[in-house]
Amino acid sequence: MLSRFLKQHTGPLTRDLVQEPGHFGLGKVPSRLMPSSTTTSICGYCATGCQLKIHLDENGNAINLSPQAGYPVNLGMACPKGWQALDPLDSPDRATMPLLRDESGKLVETDWTTAMDVFTDRFKKIQAEHGRESVAFLSTGQIPFEEMAFLGCLFKFGMGFLHCDANTRQCMATAVTAYKQSFGFDAPPATYADFEESDVIVLIGANLCIAHPILWQRVMRNPRNPKIIVIDPRATETAQAATQHVSLKPKGDLALLYALAHCVLRDGRVDAESLARTEGIEAFADFLKDYSPAAMAEKTGLTVEAIEALALAVSEPGKRVSWWWTMGVNQSHEGVRTAQAIINLCLMTGNIGKPGTGPNSITGQCNAMGSRLFSNTTSLVGGHDFSDSAHREKVASLLEIPLETIPSDYSMAYDEILAAAESGKIKGLWIVATNPFHSWIDSGRLAALREKLEFLVVQDMYHTTESAQAADLVLPAAGWGEKDGCFINSERRIGTLKTVRKAPGQALSDFRIFRLIAHAWGCDEMFAKWTNPEAAFKLLRNLTKDRPCDITGIEDYEMIDRMGGIQWPFSEGMGDPNPIISNLRSRRLFEDGIYYTPSGKAKFLFSPPAAMPEPPDFEFPFLMLTGRGTSSQWHTQTRTAKSDILKKLYPENVYLEIHPADARQYRLKEGDAVTVRSRRGELTAAVYLAPTVQRGQIFIPMHYPEVNKLTHSAFDPHSRQPNYKACAVALVRAGR
Repeated sequence: MLSRFLKQHTGPLTRDLVQEPGHFGLGKVPSRLMPSSTTTSICGYCATGCQLKIHLDENGNAINLSPQAGYPVNLGMACPKGWQALDPLDSPDRATMPLLRDESGKLVETDWTTAMDVFTDRFKKIQAEHGRESVAFLSTGQIPFEEMAFLGCLFKFGMGFLHCDANTRQCMATAVTAYKQSFGFDAPPATYADFEESDVIVLIGANLCIAHPILWQRVMRNPRNPKIIVIDPRATETAQAATQHVSLKPKGDLALLYALAHCVLRDGRVDAESLARTEGIEAFADFLKDYSPAAMAEKTGLTVEAIEALALAVSEPGKRVSWWWTMGVNQSHEGVRTAQAIINLCLMTGNIGKPGTGPNSITGQCNAMGSRLFSNTTSLVGGHDFSDSAHREKVASLLEIPLETIPSDYSMAYDEILAAAESGKIKGLWIVATNPFHSWIDSGRLAALREKLEFLVVQDMYHTTESAQAADLVLPAAGWGEKDGCFINSERRIGTLKTVRKAPGQALSDFRIFRLIAHAWGCDEMFAKWTNPEAAFKLLRNLTKDRPCDITGIEDYEMIDRMGGIQWPFSEGMGDPNPIISNLRSRRLFEDGIYYTPSGKAKFLFSPPAAMPEPPDFEFPFLMLTGRGTSSQWHTQTRTAKSDILKKLYPENVYLEIHPADARQYRLKEGDAVTVRSRRGELTAAVYLAPTVQRGQIFIPMHYPEVNKLTHSAFDPHSRQPNYKACAVALVRAGR
């Protein structure tokens, strides 16, 4: 059926699926790239959203790159990953053909026709026998949002399944939930210009120097001589470069934030105008009576004097205070309430909606913000709600699909999907552009879970990932630089990425794979207008009308490039002014003091701090912390490990940081091998002596496959985000 479709179809799909000499990827070189020897593309690693200038040869293929000088995000800067962004495309372990596991258990090459037949036959059989909740997909924050939307709509509306989630759940679900509950919509209020306009910059659970080095450079451009405060258990690289390091106990952040709010209210350092635009301050004030600095000193590991001084620093009248957080807050058993405690402080002091202020989350993955709005997983595509009948009717009308295909109930979250697979409820799993067999918390569970699945499909650039190696079917996908689309960064800026390389072998963009699946499944007429990423963009753009994320004023990709990226909202009628002088280049939310709740007011939300899920004890006396290791590593190193240059900039094998006094107690020297054990698994790591780590704690970078065999399966009850940052472990000298 598929081969006949490929031969007979004469429209745009054929041109993008059939490889021809001199063509770009599996399609022609976009005409907009031909007049110049350079083009631009947004970096495909973190959510800073740097624009890179791509240098092309005479055939339109990328041969080199450099940071784009005029882009309002990176201002001519790039981190090591950005400079080497092309290297992973040339890796010899690229997936170039579909792979199917044969009767002997080996993955062997097959063709796309067979791959699609197996994909549809196996998943349809499971669906017929076990219903629409028997198959799920786990997706990504790494692909363009046009592809994310296509996947989510195809899976739910076309294929008729329900359960799906993205690995945005691992990095940003806490911030999403906190903003939705407090502001009425997932709306990070800041623009990066606020780094350069603050008097006080508070970084909590955020190691910008390593995780977001370009944003640290933006901090360094601040002409106001800001006070930079880092709240973190470790003396991270950022903490060492800051004005002040607040070295609190792990998971003591919520208690600390409540103590700060207690002081601000007690001393009357509040902004009456801001409070008038909120709900719940009376209940919050009553709640805070029990959170004096004296009561919270032991929980935070700080002195009363230190808490009082910090409270004054973040609430001094007339000072612009901005708060910024990343995974140290998000990846927690109580991350939502911690994020909302930051929001509460900003609402109390009036530090929101003004230059240099705000409760600001810094997103992890390059397109996690796109996933939040368009993936059709936890939210209905375009920033809508599955449970709202008017939203379902709007989406059905604008996408021209039957209303009854849109579910009114919600999907299970990532951890619930995997638990359902363990219990046998989920029989089939489709993994797209992510590697949960490495990255998921307590990852050893996935090996056992795999045995419960009847069919596992992995769609990825590489056939060597831990997840691909466990698959029944591997679909070879194009990567960054081999397809078009858009990312949305942490400051809500939409930027374009371009096709600048030919995908190897028969690898296809995820967008084209979804087109093939739609045809093979028999629902391609539903997606007839999804001919290419830009056509999909225009459909999605129209869906956002009258939502807080309204981007109906964006005409096309060329307009996005011309304006240096466009922040949402950008509704119809905002125009296309001179991008050099326009104040539309950098915009923050809530300048009018109106929020997205029914009342237009922000909400104070709070609850008592919960106990740490797995504190140290006699058997496991150390607390293990995890995080980014170096600015040259990315997540599971699926791509960064492909660059010879980047590999030279970080240790090849897993290592742990330990305080010298603890090392002496265990008779460990620099470079010694030590076994780290938790209740779930163990690993062997090299010792690195680091007085930057508190006694009784160790730090291990998250990038190595062994690390998540140790981490503990605890989840925030509001966001379902995993608590990667703290679990109890024991140390034993290797060989004993």
